[in-house]
Amino acid sequence: MMAFTQNGNRFMTYKSVLVGLAFAGFAIPAFGEDAPDCKDPQNQSEMTYCAGEDSAKADKALNAQYKVTRASQAETDAALTDDLKGAEKSLVKAQRAWIAFRDAECELEGFQARGGTMEPMLVEGCKARLTIERTRQLKGLNEGL
Repeated sequence: MMAFTQNGNRFMTYKSVLVGLAFAGFAIPAFGEDAPDCKDPQNQSEMTYCAGEDSAKADKALNAQYKVTRASQAETDAALTDDLKGAEKSLVKAQRAWIAFRDAECELEGFQARGGTMEPMLVEGCKARLTIERTRQLKGLNEGL
């Protein structure tokens, strides 16, 4: 699952987040074909897994909307004189800053359960929540709201 890409530079992918969390001492459960029912997780491992799934789903939607919004901003730039262009560049700059903000904010939120089994769930839940909100913002920007 690829995240935001600009000029061939990849930012975090969901898989790299999982690897990073594993190296940070977090235990993201791997259920394989026996994935839990995320409508009714029964224990902390399942709740953490489901938070990761929510985060991945939100990230996928964000990336799809980002592509649409970026294309829209490029169209805006194309209609402007050179001295007025910059919408697409500003979007890229804002998105990079937002990713850094989201990751730092969610790391901070994880400190509510630092070192505990809930920490990765809190971090992934935060990422899902903030990513859904950012997707709405990008959609609004694209629609001129």
